[in-house]
Amino acid sequence: MSRPVQARRLEGIDKNIWVEFVKLAATYSKVNLGQGFPDFPPPDFLTEAFTRALGGQNHMLHQYTRAFGHPPLVTVLAQFFKKLLGRDLDPMTNVMVTVGAYQALFCCFQALVDEGDEVIIIEPFFDCYEPMVRMAGGTPVFVPLRPNPPKDGKLMSSADWQLDPAELASKFSERTKAIVLNSPNNPLGKVFSRGELGLIAELCVKHDVLCISDEVYEWLVYDGKQHIRIASLQGMWDRTVTVGSAGKTFSVTGWKVGWVVGPDRLLQHLRTVHQNSVYHCATIAQEAVAQGFQRELRLYGKPESYFVQLPKELQQKRDWLVQSLDGVGMKPIIPEGTYFLVADISQFKSDVPDVPNSDEPYDYRFAKWMIKSKGLAAIPLSAFYSEAHKNNYTNFIRFCFAKVRYVAALRKKWKEIKLLKKLDKQRMRELAEQQAQTQEEQKEDRGDAAVIRWGDLGGKC
Repeated sequence: MSRPVQARRLEGIDKNIWVEFVKLAATYSKVNLGQGFPDFPPPDFLTEAFTRALGGQNHMLHQYTRAFGHPPLVTVLAQFFKKLLGRDLDPMTNVMVTVGAYQALFCCFQALVDEGDEVIIIEPFFDCYEPMVRMAGGTPVFVPLRPNPPKDGKLMSSADWQLDPAELASKFSERTKAIVLNSPNNPLGKVFSRGELGLIAELCVKHDVLCISDEVYEWLVYDGKQHIRIASLQGMWDRTVTVGSAGKTFSVTGWKVGWVVGPDRLLQHLRTVHQNSVYHCATIAQEAVAQGFQRELRLYGKPESYFVQLPKELQQKRDWLVQSLDGVGMKPIIPEGTYFLVADISQFKSDVPDVPNSDEPYDYRFAKWMIKSKGLAAIPLSAFYSEAHKNNYTNFIRFCFAKVRYVAALRKKWKEIKLLKKLDKQRMRELAEQQAQTQEEQKEDRGDAAVIRWGDLGGKC
Protein backbone atom coordinates (compact mmCIF):
# COMPACT_ATOMS: atom_id res chain seq x y z
CA MET A 1 0.00 0.00 0.00
CA SER A 2 1.26 3.48 -0.82
CA ARG A 3 -0.61 5.25 1.97
CA PRO A 4 0.35 4.81 5.65
CA VAL A 5 -1.08 1.72 7.30
CA GLN A 6 -0.97 2.91 10.91
CA ALA A 7 -3.30 5.48 12.42
CA ARG A 8 -1.79 8.92 13.05
CA ARG A 9 -2.43 8.57 16.77
CA LEU A 10 0.32 5.91 16.91
CA GLU A 11 3.02 8.14 15.47
CA GLY A 12 5.95 8.63 17.82
CA ILE A 13 4.73 6.29 20.54
CA ASP A 14 5.87 2.94 19.13
CA LYS A 15 8.99 2.66 21.30
CA ASN A 16 8.65 1.08 24.74
CA ILE A 17 11.49 0.66 27.20
CA TRP A 18 10.01 -2.50 28.72
CA VAL A 19 10.23 -4.44 25.45
CA GLU A 20 13.97 -3.77 25.17
CA PHE A 21 14.96 -4.18 28.82
CA VAL A 22 12.80 -7.23 29.53
CA LYS A 23 14.53 -8.95 26.63
CA LEU A 24 17.98 -7.89 27.89
CA ALA A 25 17.18 -9.07 31.42
CA ALA A 26 15.93 -12.44 30.17
CA THR A 27 19.09 -12.90 28.11
CA TYR A 28 21.82 -11.74 30.50
CA SER A 29 20.67 -11.08 34.04
CA LYS A 30 20.79 -13.44 36.99
CA VAL A 31 19.34 -10.82 39.34
CA ASN A 32 16.36 -8.94 37.88
CA LEU A 33 15.52 -5.81 39.85
CA GLY A 34 14.10 -4.07 36.80
CA GLN A 35 10.40 -4.82 36.43
CA GLY A 36 7.96 -3.87 39.16
CA PHE A 37 6.48 -7.10 40.38
CA PRO A 38 7.13 -9.20 43.50
CA ASP A 39 8.69 -12.64 43.23
CA PHE A 40 7.04 -13.87 46.45
CA PRO A 41 3.61 -15.56 46.58
CA PRO A 42 0.37 -13.72 47.32
CA PRO A 43 -1.22 -14.24 50.73
CA ASP A 44 -2.70 -17.68 51.41
CA PHE A 45 -6.16 -16.30 52.05
CA LEU A 46 -6.27 -14.89 48.51
CA THR A 47 -5.04 -18.00 46.68
CA GLU A 48 -7.41 -20.09 48.78
CA ALA A 49 -10.27 -17.82 47.73
CA PHE A 50 -9.26 -18.26 44.09
CA THR A 51 -9.11 -22.04 44.49
CA ARG A 52 -12.56 -22.12 46.10
CA ALA A 53 -13.99 -20.01 43.29
CA LEU A 54 -12.35 -22.20 40.67
CA GLY A 55 -13.38 -25.56 42.12
CA GLY A 56 -16.58 -24.67 43.93
CA GLN A 57 -20.19 -25.43 43.08
CA ASN A 58 -21.02 -22.02 41.67
CA HIS A 59 -20.47 -22.76 37.98
CA MET A 60 -21.61 -19.23 37.06
CA LEU A 61 -18.21 -17.96 38.23
CA HIS A 62 -16.86 -19.43 34.98
CA GLN A 63 -19.18 -17.21 32.93
CA TYR A 64 -19.60 -13.50 32.25
CA THR A 65 -20.41 -11.32 35.21
CA ARG A 66 -21.56 -7.70 35.24
CA ALA A 67 -19.53 -5.79 32.62
CA PHE A 68 -18.61 -2.87 34.90
CA GLY A 69 -17.59 -5.03 37.84
CA HIS A 70 -18.51 -8.26 39.60
CA PRO A 71 -21.25 -7.26 42.11
CA PRO A 72 -19.46 -8.67 45.21
CA LEU A 73 -16.28 -6.80 44.28
CA VAL A 74 -17.79 -3.38 43.53
CA THR A 75 -19.91 -3.71 46.70
CA VAL A 76 -16.95 -4.32 49.00
CA LEU A 77 -14.84 -1.68 47.22
CA ALA A 78 -17.63 0.86 47.85
CA GLN A 79 -17.68 -0.16 51.53
CA PHE A 80 -13.90 0.06 51.81
CA PHE A 81 -13.54 3.43 50.10
CA LYS A 82 -16.39 4.80 52.21
CA LYS A 83 -13.99 4.38 55.14
CA LEU A 84 -11.06 5.87 53.24
CA LEU A 85 -12.83 8.84 51.68
CA GLY A 86 -15.45 9.52 54.35
CA ARG A 87 -18.44 9.47 52.00
CA ASP A 88 -21.15 7.05 50.91
CA LEU A 89 -20.49 5.38 47.56
CA ASP A 90 -22.90 3.68 45.17
CA PRO A 91 -21.19 0.46 44.03
CA MET A 92 -22.98 0.56 40.69
CA THR A 93 -22.16 4.13 39.72
CA ASN A 94 -19.09 5.16 41.77
CA VAL A 95 -16.92 2.07 41.16
CA MET A 96 -15.86 0.37 37.92
CA VAL A 97 -13.61 -2.70 37.63
CA THR A 98 -11.01 -2.78 34.85
CA VAL A 99 -8.38 -5.10 33.40
CA GLY A 100 -5.71 -3.86 35.77
CA ALA A 101 -4.93 -0.25 36.55
CA TYR A 102 -3.42 0.06 33.07
CA GLN A 103 -6.84 -0.25 31.42
CA ALA A 104 -8.31 2.06 34.04
CA LEU A 105 -5.82 4.75 32.98
CA PHE A 106 -6.56 4.12 29.30
CA CYS A 107 -10.29 4.57 29.96
CA CYS A 108 -9.60 7.82 31.82
CA PHE A 109 -7.62 9.39 29.00
CA GLN A 110 -9.90 8.16 26.22
CA ALA A 111 -13.05 9.24 28.03
CA LEU A 112 -11.98 12.60 29.43
CA VAL A 113 -9.29 14.03 27.10
CA ASP A 114 -10.17 15.52 23.73
CA GLU A 115 -8.10 16.89 20.86
CA GLY A 116 -6.41 20.10 21.88
CA ASP A 117 -6.78 19.48 25.61
CA GLU A 118 -3.66 19.87 27.75
CA VAL A 119 -2.86 17.36 30.47
CA ILE A 120 -0.29 18.21 33.15
CA ILE A 121 2.08 15.33 33.98
CA ILE A 122 4.43 15.48 36.96
CA GLU A 123 7.93 14.14 36.23
CA PRO A 124 9.27 11.56 36.72
CA PHE A 125 6.14 9.71 35.62
CA PHE A 126 5.06 6.16 34.87
CA ASP A 127 5.88 5.89 31.20
CA CYS A 128 2.37 5.08 29.86
CA TYR A 129 0.91 8.48 30.76
CA GLU A 130 2.44 10.40 27.88
CA PRO A 131 1.54 8.00 25.02
CA MET A 132 -1.98 7.53 26.40
CA VAL A 133 -2.52 11.29 26.45
CA ARG A 134 -1.23 11.59 22.89
CA MET A 135 -3.38 8.70 21.66
CA ALA A 136 -6.42 10.55 22.99
CA GLY A 137 -5.39 13.63 21.00
CA GLY A 138 -4.26 15.60 24.03
CA THR A 139 -1.07 17.55 24.60
CA PRO A 140 1.06 16.58 27.62
CA VAL A 141 2.50 19.47 29.63
CA PHE A 142 5.34 18.46 31.94
CA VAL A 143 6.39 19.84 35.31
CA PRO A 144 9.31 18.21 37.14
CA LEU A 145 9.86 17.36 40.76
CA ARG A 146 13.17 19.05 41.52
CA PRO A 147 15.74 17.47 43.87
CA ASN A 148 16.75 19.48 46.91
CA PRO A 149 19.62 17.50 48.51
CA PRO A 150 20.00 17.72 52.30
CA LYS A 151 22.96 19.82 53.46
CA ASP A 152 23.91 17.57 56.37
CA GLY A 153 25.43 14.89 54.15
CA LYS A 154 22.62 12.42 54.76
CA LEU A 155 21.19 10.28 51.99
CA MET A 156 18.51 11.98 49.97
CA SER A 157 14.87 10.97 50.43
CA SER A 158 12.10 10.97 47.84
CA ALA A 159 10.55 13.73 49.99
CA ASP A 160 13.49 15.93 48.94
CA TRP A 161 12.12 15.95 45.36
CA GLN A 162 9.55 18.73 45.31
CA LEU A 163 7.32 20.76 43.04
CA ASP A 164 8.01 24.45 42.57
CA PRO A 165 4.61 26.03 43.38
CA ALA A 166 5.07 28.91 40.94
CA GLU A 167 6.25 26.59 38.18
CA LEU A 168 3.29 24.26 38.73
CA ALA A 169 0.81 27.15 38.73
CA SER A 170 2.26 28.43 35.45
CA LYS A 171 1.30 25.18 33.71
CA PHE A 172 -2.44 25.69 34.30
CA SER A 173 -4.34 27.55 31.60
CA GLU A 174 -7.75 27.63 29.95
CA ARG A 175 -6.59 24.70 27.80
CA THR A 176 -5.79 22.48 30.80
CA LYS A 177 -8.28 19.61 31.06
CA ALA A 178 -6.62 17.39 33.66
CA ILE A 179 -3.59 16.76 35.82
CA VAL A 180 -2.17 13.28 36.43
CA LEU A 181 -1.15 12.62 40.03
CA ASN A 182 0.77 9.48 41.02
CA SER A 183 1.20 9.10 44.77
CA PRO A 184 3.04 7.09 45.92
CA ASN A 185 5.06 7.85 42.81
CA ASN A 186 6.62 5.34 40.42
CA PRO A 187 9.61 5.50 39.88
CA LEU A 188 10.72 7.80 42.71
CA GLY A 189 8.72 6.39 45.63
CA LYS A 190 7.59 9.89 46.67
CA VAL A 191 4.48 10.13 48.86
CA PHE A 192 2.96 13.56 48.31
CA SER A 193 2.34 15.48 51.53
CA ARG A 194 -0.96 17.08 52.51
CA GLY A 195 0.52 20.49 51.71
CA GLU A 196 1.59 19.42 48.22
CA LEU A 197 -1.79 17.81 47.54
CA GLY A 198 -3.52 20.92 48.86
CA LEU A 199 -1.60 23.05 46.35
CA ILE A 200 -2.65 20.76 43.48
CA ALA A 201 -6.26 20.71 44.70
CA GLU A 202 -6.39 24.50 44.97
CA LEU A 203 -5.18 24.88 41.38
CA CYS A 204 -7.62 22.24 40.11
CA VAL A 205 -10.58 24.01 41.72
CA LYS A 206 -9.41 27.44 40.58
CA HIS A 207 -9.03 26.38 36.93
CA ASP A 208 -11.85 23.79 36.86
CA VAL A 209 -9.41 20.97 36.07
CA LEU A 210 -9.93 17.21 36.49
CA CYS A 211 -7.51 15.00 38.44
CA ILE A 212 -6.57 11.48 37.37
CA SER A 213 -5.07 10.08 40.56
CA ASP A 214 -3.02 6.90 40.13
CA GLU A 215 -2.87 5.40 43.63
CA VAL A 216 -1.96 1.78 42.91
CA TYR A 217 0.70 1.79 45.65
CA GLU A 218 -1.65 3.27 48.27
CA TRP A 219 -0.87 0.56 50.87
CA LEU A 220 2.90 0.53 50.29
CA VAL A 221 4.11 3.45 52.40
CA TYR A 222 6.96 3.35 54.93
CA ASP A 223 8.45 5.01 57.99
CA GLY A 224 5.04 5.91 59.40
CA LYS A 225 4.14 8.05 56.39
CA GLN A 226 0.47 8.52 55.55
CA HIS A 227 -1.02 8.16 52.10
CA ILE A 228 -3.56 10.94 51.62
CA ARG A 229 -6.18 10.50 48.89
CA ILE A 230 -6.64 13.73 46.98
CA ALA A 231 -10.32 12.91 46.38
CA SER A 232 -10.84 13.39 50.13
CA LEU A 233 -9.73 17.05 50.01
CA GLN A 234 -12.24 19.87 49.79
CA GLY A 235 -13.64 20.39 46.29
CA MET A 236 -11.87 17.36 44.79
CA TRP A 237 -14.38 14.47 44.90
CA ASP A 238 -16.45 15.79 41.98
CA ARG A 239 -13.38 16.26 39.78
CA THR A 240 -11.21 13.23 40.68
CA VAL A 241 -10.98 9.70 39.30
CA THR A 242 -8.95 7.44 41.61
CA VAL A 243 -7.22 4.41 40.08
CA GLY A 244 -6.40 1.30 42.13
CA SER A 245 -4.88 -2.14 41.59
CA ALA A 246 -5.36 -5.55 43.16
CA GLY A 247 -2.02 -6.47 41.62
CA LYS A 248 -0.14 -4.08 43.90
CA THR A 249 -2.60 -4.34 46.81
CA PHE A 250 -2.48 -8.14 47.10
CA SER A 251 0.80 -8.94 45.26
CA VAL A 252 -0.95 -10.51 42.24
CA THR A 253 0.13 -8.38 39.29
CA GLY A 254 -0.69 -11.20 36.84
CA TRP A 255 -4.36 -11.29 37.79
CA LYS A 256 -4.96 -7.91 36.12
CA VAL A 257 -7.77 -6.65 38.35
CA GLY A 258 -7.96 -2.89 38.73
CA TRP A 259 -10.64 -0.31 39.42
CA VAL A 260 -11.63 3.32 39.29
CA VAL A 261 -13.54 5.18 42.00
CA GLY A 262 -15.17 8.54 41.41
CA PRO A 263 -18.35 10.53 40.78
CA ASP A 264 -20.90 9.13 38.32
CA ARG A 265 -20.60 12.27 36.16
CA LEU A 266 -17.07 11.14 35.27
CA LEU A 267 -17.37 7.35 35.50
CA GLN A 268 -20.32 7.23 33.10
CA HIS A 269 -17.91 8.24 30.32
CA LEU A 270 -15.30 5.71 31.42
CA ARG A 271 -18.00 3.03 31.25
CA THR A 272 -18.62 3.98 27.61
CA VAL A 273 -14.96 3.38 26.74
CA HIS A 274 -14.87 0.17 28.78
CA GLN A 275 -17.99 -1.33 27.18
CA ASN A 276 -16.62 -0.60 23.72
CA SER A 277 -13.14 -2.03 24.34
CA VAL A 278 -12.50 -4.94 26.74
CA TYR A 279 -16.13 -4.94 28.00
CA HIS A 280 -15.52 -7.51 30.73
CA CYS A 281 -12.92 -8.68 33.27
CA ALA A 282 -12.15 -12.21 34.52
CA THR A 283 -14.95 -13.29 36.85
CA ILE A 284 -13.04 -15.71 39.08
CA ALA A 285 -10.21 -13.25 39.69
CA GLN A 286 -12.77 -10.60 40.68
CA GLU A 287 -14.48 -13.05 43.05
CA ALA A 288 -11.18 -13.89 44.78
CA VAL A 289 -10.22 -10.21 45.10
CA ALA A 290 -13.67 -9.47 46.53
CA GLN A 291 -13.10 -12.08 49.24
CA GLY A 292 -9.67 -10.61 49.93
CA PHE A 293 -11.18 -7.16 50.49
CA GLN A 294 -13.94 -8.61 52.67
CA ARG A 295 -11.24 -10.07 54.92
CA GLU A 296 -9.30 -6.80 55.00
CA LEU A 297 -12.45 -4.84 55.77
CA ARG A 298 -12.97 -7.00 58.88
CA LEU A 299 -9.31 -6.57 59.90
CA TYR A 300 -8.98 -2.91 58.93
CA GLY A 301 -6.22 -1.28 60.99
CA LYS A 302 -5.42 -4.44 62.95
CA PRO A 303 -1.88 -5.92 63.12
CA GLU A 304 -2.91 -9.10 61.28
CA SER A 305 -4.20 -7.13 58.29
CA TYR A 306 -2.25 -7.82 55.09
CA PHE A 307 -2.28 -4.10 54.43
CA VAL A 308 -0.34 -3.65 57.68
CA GLN A 309 2.01 -6.62 57.29
CA LEU A 310 3.09 -6.13 53.67
CA PRO A 311 4.62 -2.63 54.01
CA LYS A 312 6.56 -3.77 57.08
CA GLU A 313 8.12 -6.62 55.09
CA LEU A 314 8.87 -4.40 52.10
CA GLN A 315 10.41 -1.70 54.28
CA GLN A 316 12.97 -4.25 55.50
CA LYS A 317 13.84 -5.13 51.90
CA ARG A 318 14.08 -1.42 51.05
CA ASP A 319 16.45 -0.78 53.95
CA TRP A 320 18.68 -3.68 53.01
CA LEU A 321 18.91 -2.47 49.40
CA VAL A 322 19.71 1.07 50.59
CA GLN A 323 22.61 -0.28 52.65
CA SER A 324 23.85 -2.47 49.80
CA LEU A 325 23.79 0.29 47.20
CA ASP A 326 25.44 2.74 49.57
CA GLY A 327 28.12 0.15 50.28
CA VAL A 328 29.18 -0.15 46.63
CA GLY A 329 29.39 3.57 45.98
CA MET A 330 25.93 4.40 44.69
CA LYS A 331 23.82 7.07 46.35
CA PRO A 332 20.34 5.67 46.99
CA ILE A 333 17.35 7.99 47.31
CA ILE A 334 15.30 6.52 50.15
CA PRO A 335 11.72 6.00 48.92
CA GLU A 336 8.72 6.75 51.14
CA GLY A 337 6.58 4.22 49.26
CA THR A 338 6.13 1.79 46.31
CA TYR A 339 8.35 -1.12 45.19
CA PHE A 340 11.04 1.17 43.83
CA LEU A 341 14.28 2.84 44.78
CA VAL A 342 16.24 5.29 42.63
CA ALA A 343 20.03 5.50 42.97
CA ASP A 344 22.61 8.03 41.79
CA ILE A 345 25.27 6.32 39.63
CA SER A 346 27.49 9.34 38.96
CA GLN A 347 30.56 7.73 40.56
CA PHE A 348 30.57 4.82 38.12
CA LYS A 349 31.13 6.78 34.92
CA SER A 350 34.75 5.67 34.61
CA ASP A 351 33.64 2.02 34.71
CA VAL A 352 31.24 2.21 31.77
CA PRO A 353 32.81 2.03 28.31
CA ASP A 354 31.75 4.53 25.67
CA VAL A 355 29.69 3.17 22.79
CA PRO A 356 30.94 4.52 19.43
CA ASN A 357 28.35 6.37 17.33
CA SER A 358 25.75 6.16 20.09
CA ASP A 359 23.63 9.00 21.42
CA GLU A 360 22.23 6.96 24.30
CA PRO A 361 22.25 8.78 27.64
CA TYR A 362 24.57 7.60 30.39
CA ASP A 363 21.89 5.87 32.47
CA TYR A 364 20.85 3.71 29.49
CA ARG A 365 24.47 2.75 28.80
CA PHE A 366 25.08 2.04 32.48
CA ALA A 367 21.96 -0.12 32.84
CA LYS A 368 22.85 -2.15 29.74
CA TRP A 369 26.48 -2.51 30.85
CA MET A 370 25.34 -3.66 34.30
CA ILE A 371 22.96 -6.23 32.80
CA LYS A 372 25.51 -7.64 30.37
CA SER A 373 28.65 -7.39 32.52
CA LYS A 374 27.32 -7.91 36.04
CA GLY A 375 24.11 -9.87 35.42
CA LEU A 376 22.06 -7.28 37.37
CA ALA A 377 19.01 -5.64 35.78
CA ALA A 378 17.66 -2.17 36.58
CA ILE A 379 15.88 0.56 34.60
CA PRO A 380 17.32 3.97 33.56
CA LEU A 381 15.49 6.86 35.21
CA SER A 382 15.50 9.11 32.15
CA ALA A 383 12.95 6.71 30.60
CA PHE A 384 10.45 8.28 33.00
CA TYR A 385 10.96 11.80 31.64
CA SER A 386 9.83 13.72 28.59
CA GLU A 387 12.24 14.26 25.71
CA ALA A 388 12.67 17.89 26.77
CA HIS A 389 13.85 16.99 30.27
CA LYS A 390 15.37 13.49 30.14
CA ASN A 391 18.93 14.73 29.57
CA ASN A 392 18.82 16.46 32.96
CA TYR A 393 18.31 13.17 34.80
CA THR A 394 20.73 10.67 33.27
CA ASN A 395 22.72 9.90 36.44
CA PHE A 396 20.07 7.68 38.05
CA ILE A 397 18.65 4.17 37.72
CA ARG A 398 15.60 2.51 39.27
CA PHE A 399 15.65 -0.74 41.25
CA CYS A 400 12.67 -2.84 42.36
CA PHE A 401 13.15 -4.22 45.88
CA ALA A 402 9.93 -6.31 46.08
CA LYS A 403 11.98 -9.49 45.65
CA VAL A 404 12.88 -12.40 47.92
CA ARG A 405 14.37 -15.07 45.67
CA TYR A 406 17.09 -12.72 44.44
CA VAL A 407 18.33 -11.62 47.86
CA ALA A 408 21.09 -14.23 48.25
CA ALA A 409 22.17 -13.84 44.64
CA LEU A 410 22.19 -10.08 44.97
CA ARG A 411 24.33 -10.18 48.10
CA LYS A 412 26.83 -12.29 46.19
CA LYS A 413 26.64 -9.94 43.21
CA TRP A 414 27.35 -6.87 45.39
CA LYS A 415 30.36 -8.66 46.90
CA GLU A 416 31.63 -9.46 43.41
CA ILE A 417 31.20 -5.85 42.31
CA LYS A 418 32.97 -4.53 45.40
CA LEU A 419 35.75 -7.10 45.00
CA LEU A 420 36.19 -6.24 41.33
CA LYS A 421 36.39 -2.53 42.16
CA LYS A 422 39.00 -3.25 44.85
CA LEU A 423 40.98 -5.42 42.44
CA ASP A 424 40.74 -2.72 39.78
CA LYS A 425 42.06 -0.13 42.24
CA GLN A 426 44.82 -2.49 43.35
CA ARG A 427 45.83 -3.17 39.74
CA MET A 428 45.82 0.56 39.03
CA ARG A 429 48.09 1.18 42.03
CA GLU A 430 50.43 -1.63 40.99
CA LEU A 431 50.51 -0.32 37.43
CA ALA A 432 51.24 3.21 38.64
CA GLU A 433 54.04 1.90 40.87
CA GLN A 434 55.50 -0.11 37.97
CA GLN A 435 55.37 2.92 35.70
CA ALA A 436 57.04 5.09 38.35
CA GLN A 437 59.75 2.48 38.86
CA THR A 438 60.30 2.16 35.11
CA GLN A 439 60.55 5.92 34.73
CA GLU A 440 63.07 6.07 37.58
CA GLU A 441 65.15 3.31 36.01
CA GLN A 442 65.02 5.08 32.65
CA LYS A 443 66.24 8.29 34.32
CA GLU A 444 69.16 6.40 35.91
CA ASP A 445 69.98 4.74 32.59
CA ARG A 446 69.95 8.11 30.83
CA GLY A 447 72.20 9.56 33.57
CA ASP A 448 74.72 6.69 33.24
CA ALA A 449 74.71 7.03 29.50
CA ALA A 450 75.41 10.74 29.78
CA VAL A 451 78.36 10.15 32.11
CA ILE A 452 79.75 7.61 29.72
CA ARG A 453 79.33 9.92 26.75
CA TRP A 454 80.95 12.83 28.59
CA GLY A 455 83.76 10.51 29.67
CA ASP A 456 84.22 9.28 26.16
CA LEU A 457 84.21 12.84 24.92
CA GLY A 458 86.74 13.90 27.59
CA GLY A 459 89.02 11.02 26.64
CA LYS A 460 88.93 12.11 23.08
CA CYS A 461 89.75 15.64 24.11
